[in-house]
Amino acid sequence: TSLSIWGWGSLGLVLFVVTFGPFAIFYFAFYILCFVGGGFVVTLLFGKSNSEKYLEQCEHSFLPCTSVGIPKCIEEMKREARPIKIDRRLTGANIIDEPLQQVIQFSLRDYVQYWYYTLSDDESFLLEIRQALQYALVQFSARSKETDWQPYFTTRLVDDFGTHLRVFRKAQQRIAEKGDHMKDQAEELVDTFFEVEVEMEKEVCRDLVCTSPKDEEGFLRDLCEVLLYILLPPGDFQNKIMRYFVREILSRGILLPLINQLSDPDYINQYVIWMIRDSNCNYEAFMNIIKLSDNIGELEAVKDKASEELQYLRSLDTAGDDINTIKNQINSLLYVIKVCDSRIQRLQSGKEIDTVKLAANFGKLCTVPLDHILVDNVALQFFMDYMQQTGGQAHLFFWMTVEGYRVTAQQQLEVLQSRQRDGKHQTNQTKGLLRAAAFGVYEQYLSEKASPRVNIDDNLVAKLAETLNHEDPTPEIFDDIQRKVYELMLRDERFYPSFKQNVLYVRMLAELDMLKDPSFRGSDDGEGESFNGSPTGSINLSLDDLSNGPSDETVQLHAYISDTGVCNDHGKTYALYAITVHRRNANSEEMWKTYRRYSDFHDFHMRITEQFENLANILKLPGKKTFNNMDREFLEKRKKDLNAYLQLLLNPEMMKASPALAHYVYDFLENKAYSKGKGDFARKMDTFVNPLRNSMRNVSNAVKSIPDSLAEGMTKMSDNMGKMSERLGQDIKQSFFKVPPLMQKTYSDPDHCRVAAPIDDNVDDNIPLRVMLLLMDEVFDLKERNQWLRRNIKNLLQQLIRATYGDTINRKIVDHVDWMTSPEQVADAVKRFRDAFWPNGILAETVPRRDKAIRMRTRVAGKTKLLEVMPDELKHIIGAETTRKGILRVFEMFQHSQLNKRMVYVFLERFLETLFPQNKFPELFNKLHSKSKQMQRYKQRLHSTQAPSLQK
Repeated sequence: TSLSIWGWGSLGLVLFVVTFGPFAIFYFAFYILCFVGGGFVVTLLFGKSNSEKYLEQCEHSFLPCTSVGIPKCIEEMKREARPIKIDRRLTGANIIDEPLQQVIQFSLRDYVQYWYYTLSDDESFLLEIRQALQYALVQFSARSKETDWQPYFTTRLVDDFGTHLRVFRKAQQRIAEKGDHMKDQAEELVDTFFEVEVEMEKEVCRDLVCTSPKDEEGFLRDLCEVLLYILLPPGDFQNKIMRYFVREILSRGILLPLINQLSDPDYINQYVIWMIRDSNCNYEAFMNIIKLSDNIGELEAVKDKASEELQYLRSLDTAGDDINTIKNQINSLLYVIKVCDSRIQRLQSGKEIDTVKLAANFGKLCTVPLDHILVDNVALQFFMDYMQQTGGQAHLFFWMTVEGYRVTAQQQLEVLQSRQRDGKHQTNQTKGLLRAAAFGVYEQYLSEKASPRVNIDDNLVAKLAETLNHEDPTPEIFDDIQRKVYELMLRDERFYPSFKQNVLYVRMLAELDMLKDPSFRGSDDGEGESFNGSPTGSINLSLDDLSNGPSDETVQLHAYISDTGVCNDHGKTYALYAITVHRRNANSEEMWKTYRRYSDFHDFHMRITEQFENLANILKLPGKKTFNNMDREFLEKRKKDLNAYLQLLLNPEMMKASPALAHYVYDFLENKAYSKGKGDFARKMDTFVNPLRNSMRNVSNAVKSIPDSLAEGMTKMSDNMGKMSERLGQDIKQSFFKVPPLMQKTYSDPDHCRVAAPIDDNVDDNIPLRVMLLLMDEVFDLKERNQWLRRNIKNLLQQLIRATYGDTINRKIVDHVDWMTSPEQVADAVKRFRDAFWPNGILAETVPRRDKAIRMRTRVAGKTKLLEVMPDELKHIIGAETTRKGILRVFEMFQHSQLNKRMVYVFLERFLETLFPQNKFPELFNKLHSKSKQMQRYKQRLHSTQAPSLQK
């Protein structure tokens, strides 16, 4: 079959080729192709003509019209870009506008242009953003000019800082009450801080904004969007693209980096050191910080640096005089390392020692006489607290009231005598007022109706009553009874003798800086030596080194000047005397060297002769010499004279005659930098100022115990007198009837209130007094202590302000606020901001975080600087321990970035509330912070506590 098929096929092909020729196959294929192509062309032409006819018929029936926007858009794109003119004026002050324009230019360049030019070359978008920013700045400037900034800077800013400090102080107290040292104290402090904040603020808590970066960014975006809504025209604000761009630039590019920098503890510490850079670091202040530090990181950082310096000094190849200097430096570094090690071990073991409790149990304390306590502000408040505990406050208040009466009566009688010499007769009125005041003292403390009544000899009281009824009052009318009351307080076992055994007495010594923290015993191998070459073994772990010095009779103290030399310090040349000190007792003998200048001897001599007047005729200090006082011969002669001075001072008979002298001597000979007291000029001024100051203090603060009924009677009496007698009566009433009779502690609860209420009567009108009193209340916690001290401080501040500025102080403060908001100062602030973010016109790179050890040493340096710049006068007013704790509390508050952010945001919120008072920013901030977890828990607790009462 296959052969037949191929045969017939081959025959057909041969016949086709013979008939049509060899090219017939190609012709056949061409004809078929032409047929198909012709059919396709005919079909296309027919379909097109029919389609056009059909579209013409149904075009206007249901298809929509072509949009006119697309052609217009194409037409606008084909046109050339029109130049946009921007007014470069922003605030109306050229000195502000120029740096502001640079800030806008840099912001657009670094946050927009660098990516926008990769998408388009059109400048109109950038110009529109710039115009929107400038419009917002113009509106912001106009609002700022209309705002009164004086209340913000003098009231709201201070109140907010005081509130922040109060919350931190309450958080610290709450953690101390818990006593749980196992948790992370930094994290626990932050949580407790915001718990206290919500309890105080009631309606707002900023924990999420301060602790969550995501919530913080969201808060700033919302805030910037609200500001753009207020400042931008409605048309620009509705442009979402532009609004989002500007919002992101403001929130993430400017505000967030600025807030992070201002809340960085390391930045704040560096700024504190820079602010007080002129003060020199004090060795004693540095060692106090090390001994008081409760941060192991700080101690380890200081120890590592000291070890590094120690290795460097030991590697030096020195000879001659330099070797003594290097040995002293090595000894000092060894002592620092030993103190750090001991402190670290104590903190790690959890066996922290309370110096006050240890001293109270130890029982060997210096004695402060009662007469010194009664004239010292700090000591008196502790004695007052103790007398109130024992029920003897009436005796103390009587003694104080009589002191005030005596001073006031003497002043009024002197005024009366001067008026009589001038021919003005006001005798009866003045004596009547004094008689009423004397009767008031009698009725308050000595009469049968007095409660509490001063228990004193009835014969003396009857004699006083007889005198008051038949004789004119004199300043000395209460002297006999006052003397008996003093002897009673001094000798009665319930009062002063028991006070010396009470813990309040120990705390008083701590406030007077007469109680020192226990130090550390040196090693037995003698390797460690302390400052100035004294062995650390001389610093005993027990409280033998309290400021009373060697009061024990078995302790013998000997000292002599072993050498002298000339030192040059920053261009100042002075002589230095090396004193070798031996201390012997029944069990041991110790020796150390300390170095003193002649000025130290002179200051020490002035101190002890002021305290012990009988020494002025016995001790004679070698005189000063103005010229040629560095000659070797002169120095040897002065060394001999100073040695004789020391030997006379350390004579056992001299010590027995004045037991309290040992404290001053030991403090002078101790191996530490000598802390000078007042200079010659200050001492001479004190001889003039002290009597007046004491009188004012007694009149203003001590006399506060006359009944209100007597005050009303005195007021009615003075209303019927002439102008002169009325002014005299007002003087006496201001002295006697200013406060309630017994100075009790305040019973107001400051735990759950802001620092915004009026501080005190007649204080709010005095701006500097209000600011200083508020800050002292919060920094040193004065409201929690005896109110007598607080009133004393208030009166002292009033006198200081009046003596310094008089009645113009408020005007000066207003002028200063105007100066702070002046164009020059605003321009300077803008320039600082520009230079910080764009130094030399280039965007600043992110500063790498400094090493932890460096940051810890910066903390130590900052605390040392702060303690060093605190004036001694402040310690004398409120106490050394209170001052130290208050300053360290403020410093510790700034060591938590979350808490610093909270304070920055509070200042920002108050700033916007002041700038836009009609825009209800307080309600807006409450809504923005409404997601706070602490606020939700607080509301739940509040609801759970109120539910039972509502059911009842």
